[in-house]
Amino acid sequence: MDLVQWFAAPLQYEFMVKAILVSALVGVVCSALSCFLTLKGWALMGDAVSHAVMPGVVIAYVLNIPFAIGAFVFGVGSVMAIGFIKAKTRIKEDTVIGLVFTGFFAFGLVLVSKIKSSIDLTHILFGNVLGISDSDIVQTIIISAITLVTLAILRKDLILFCFDSTHARSIGLNTTFLYYVLLSLLSLTAVAGLQTVGIILVVAMLVTPGATAYLLSDRFDHMILIAMATGVFSSVIGTYISYHIDGSTGGCIVVLQTLLFVVAMIFAPKHGLLAKKSQNISE
Repeated sequence: MDLVQWFAAPLQYEFMVKAILVSALVGVVCSALSCFLTLKGWALMGDAVSHAVMPGVVIAYVLNIPFAIGAFVFGVGSVMAIGFIKAKTRIKEDTVIGLVFTGFFAFGLVLVSKIKSSIDLTHILFGNVLGISDSDIVQTIIISAITLVTLAILRKDLILFCFDSTHARSIGLNTTFLYYVLLSLLSLTAVAGLQTVGIILVVAMLVTPGATAYLLSDRFDHMILIAMATGVFSSVIGTYISYHIDGSTGGCIVVLQTLLFVVAMIFAPKHGLLAKKSQNISE
């Protein structure tokens, strides 16, 4: 099979065209947000929120309301629970995060097992972009637009908040507002990622592109462009690969993102392992 045919073959099917386009869109949104999470050091928070939305998704299905509403409520609720437990006990934040997100996730599993519905647990956990409905596509587009517009409008404030929240507070920025804006976007984006890679793997889309770009650039503007480029590339090519090998779409996307990170970790011109080894030899 030549290269042109390799790329053209999936485009014969409408569901594959939709999957490729939706995956690319989610790749852009998750990658943009991942840069802020990387700068803030919120990888664990992304993990917590992405898992905590599961009961919200199930309850939203039962109430026949958009998944985004249920996910948003439980995503923000999980963060409030983390903040409350951290403030009222002597337990460290990483331990609290682990307790809360596993508790919420387990609650979601119980709901799925007991509620009579057509919800497929596999689709929630691992995504189902190949079978995404038109209504879910519209929902993903709306979430993506809200996230990207908000990041663009509050870009400078969010960068300062993520880089140095103490300084941001000292110059008069409302850091509490920015904190909840970032968490709200994280909850919404988790729903978008849910459609493509599922709850379990969405944390990779919210962390890996930003981590990869962080190794390749010291400037945030360049970092976010690199992250979005790697996010779109891995989402599109990962979807193509899943078609040709008949494998998990979400799994292929995340494996490709991880491989890109490994390449950056080794070959990054300034912060890569080879560059650091050369610096040590020259010294």
